[in-house]
Amino acid sequence: MSDFYACVIPTDAGWQPEGEAAERAEDYVAGVFPDSDGAGQEITVEFYDRITAVDAGENLERITCPRCGADIPLEWYAELLEESEGEFDDLGVTVPCCNSQLQLDTLTFDWPCGFARFEIAVLNPARDDPEFTEDELTELGILLGHPVRQIRIHV
Repeated sequence: MSDFYACVIPTDAGWQPEGEAAERAEDYVAGVFPDSDGAGQEITVEFYDRITAVDAGENLERITCPRCGADIPLEWYAELLEESEGEFDDLGVTVPCCNSQLQLDTLTFDWPCGFARFEIAVLNPARDDPEFTEDELTELGILLGHPVRQIRIHV
């Protein structure tokens, strides 16, 4: 059986909210993703010590270089995550396609991936629409005190 996660991360990879803001955001998420029938949904809030990859999992189909437009091999990205254990002090890398120095969060990921020191995730959302709406993302950004974006993960 596979799992689906609807994740929210700050738009700035190094930013973290205050604890109270994270608690308010978690309460909000529990309200918009009710698990009234006990379907096994789980909400987690994570504070990471280092910038951590929030990867789309099996949804990731393609990575493109913003500098030269070439495809970046998925194997290159997988090896990078394995070597770093998915954690980074900074996001600077040399891409294999054109040897440019870029930031990981500037690569074009299809499906979107991200990097963050804070994450709220809903495992196997129980509602019909398993993703956050734009209005919900806006409200979460207000509650947290920083704009957020969504990463959809399939594992």
